[in-house]
Amino acid sequence: MQDLQALRAFVSVAREGSVSRAAERLHLTQPAVSLKLKQFQASLGLTLFRRRPKGLALTEDGQALLPAAEKALAAVAAFDQSARALHSTLRGRLKIGTIVDPEFIRLGAFLHRLVERAPQLETELSHGMSGSVLERVRRGELDVGFFLAPPGEGPGRETPEVAHRELTHFHYHVIAPAGWASRLARTDWASLAALPWIVTPADSVHHRLLHGALDPLGLAPNGVAQVDQEACMLDLVRAGVGLSLARDALAMAERQERGLVVAEGVRLPCALSFIWRRDRGEEAVIAEAMEVLDGVWGAPPP
Repeated sequence: MQDLQALRAFVSVAREGSVSRAAERLHLTQPAVSLKLKQFQASLGLTLFRRRPKGLALTEDGQALLPAAEKALAAVAAFDQSARALHSTLRGRLKIGTIVDPEFIRLGAFLHRLVERAPQLETELSHGMSGSVLERVRRGELDVGFFLAPPGEGPGRETPEVAHRELTHFHYHVIAPAGWASRLARTDWASLAALPWIVTPADSVHHRLLHGALDPLGLAPNGVAQVDQEACMLDLVRAGVGLSLARDALAMAERQERGLVVAEGVRLPCALSFIWRRDRGEEAVIAEAMEVLDGVWGAPPP
């Protein structure tokens, strides 16, 4: 096994044709380079250079060994680079709480960028309702998650340990089965609350938004069925069971494609947020997720 410094001295003198120039390149003294060359040639039992009036030239043996020496040094450099890269490679697992449909939260784009930037990072997805995702982030069972709440509210005062960043603003609309236009002639909350409703558990943003509108008025929805999945809720509205809330894009699509009725002039503002524990914000995997999120969603809404 040859000394790397000796290999470097051999290659540098071969390239420069001069011990003095090679010494400058290697940041060594001329005697140190000359000694390395002498030891190198002695260890090989070969003469690698011959003197000429203006420096040194490779012998046939030197010319034969130069490509192998250069290849060896390149391999060492590649090894060092790979070792350094391991120090900056992000590893581990990121547990993500997801909600509603993947397209709405741009989950595909988020995961695609995350894998590109951190290929050694493993992701684990857990789907649920906003409230359950919030609680699991608070308890540390999830690293990050998506969350729905009225703009500016975030996780709320009850969970100050959870930080959030709003990604986009949108509205929920009241939707009703096809043919119910006459029953939605009056769209004040008292009239709407008296109609049959498909309600959702307290962890759902639908529950929080609806009760946020009705509770201050002393009203409660006339619940006739309870579901915990958005797809089931839409199926029941289509089947004529009762009213529900739907995101603006869903509400408009259902009106156009299936003839569902959208209550005019009734909109509940909402924000999609990304949440994480404040005391974990500097962790590498969470910081990486936040950077990726910036690329997917851009600047926060005003």
